[in-house]
Amino acid sequence: MNANRKKARLAGLLYLLLVIFGVISLLVIPSKLYIWDNPAATLERIRSQEFLFRLGIACGLITFLLYLILPLVLYSLLSPVNKQAATLMVALAVASVPITFMDMGHLFSVLRLSSGAPYLQGISPEHIGVEVMQHLHAFNDGNLIAQVFWGLWLFPFGFLVYKSGFLPKILGLLLMAGSIGYTFDCFGRILWDVYPDTLLAGYITIPASIGEISTCLWLLIMGAKKGPATKNNPLLP
Repeated sequence: MNANRKKARLAGLLYLLLVIFGVISLLVIPSKLYIWDNPAATLERIRSQEFLFRLGIACGLITFLLYLILPLVLYSLLSPVNKQAATLMVALAVASVPITFMDMGHLFSVLRLSSGAPYLQGISPEHIGVEVMQHLHAFNDGNLIAQVFWGLWLFPFGFLVYKSGFLPKILGLLLMAGSIGYTFDCFGRILWDVYPDTLLAGYITIPASIGEISTCLWLLIMGAKKGPATKNNPLLP
């Protein structure tokens, strides 16, 4: 197996793990614990399923660590195609990591509030429930800020895939379209209160999901041809 294929399959494995842990921490566990219009019920669920909530925190930390490592592996694979674009890809991806790690502090605050510690005995469950919900919303707001970078890094990534000559061009196009969709979705949620309820909000991130999962599986299963495209490489389109 050539070095290029090994790098591609390592990137695919990291990407797959990122997707799995990200889905668990950001979608699956919140759907089982959070009732957004009922703080008291949410607090009770977190207390009764504390391990599940802690598992969500652990999966989130793993997700954001992978978000730090994956772009570096992709840089090693794709920098021969265009070093400037590869550097931009890494910078935009890595820029989100400090935001998300700081954002995890809100989940630790929820853990403390739901712990039933003696210093909380004088505070009503209703008030604690409201505080918990505030932290959960703040966590989502932090993720919305990070989503700017989650979207933007896909554009140079998609460009590199498209120009590489050793990965399918359609994957690059989907990643670039996904970048635009993610970014529009982020600013749509910031600028318009009614945006989350629109038809557009339900579909605009689909190209990103298809592009990322398809790229992940292609890298993992198919790898990459020997020799990335460069000015002196006949694989360059």
